[in-house]
Amino acid sequence: MKRDLREYSKQTDRRLVIGAILILFIVGGGLIWWFYGTGAAGLGITCLVAALAPVVLITAVFYAAEWIIKHAGRK
Repeated sequence: MKRDLREYSKQTDRRLVIGAILILFIVGGGLIWWFYGTGAAGLGITCLVAALAPVVLITAVFYAAEWIIKHAGRK
């Protein structure tokens, strides 16, 4: 059995990012809801999504550039 450490690293990084985002939204939103109520939790989640949007857009640009570079030499 081969060990692909790069794939393992990608998979681990992906899981860490997903876990951090879930913890941020679930725990953060839950605590806001617990202390301040439903309206504040909705606004908190909205602010979290707005703050995460530029990160997602930049990541999408990098993935698109990587895909273009990988497929540019093939005809």
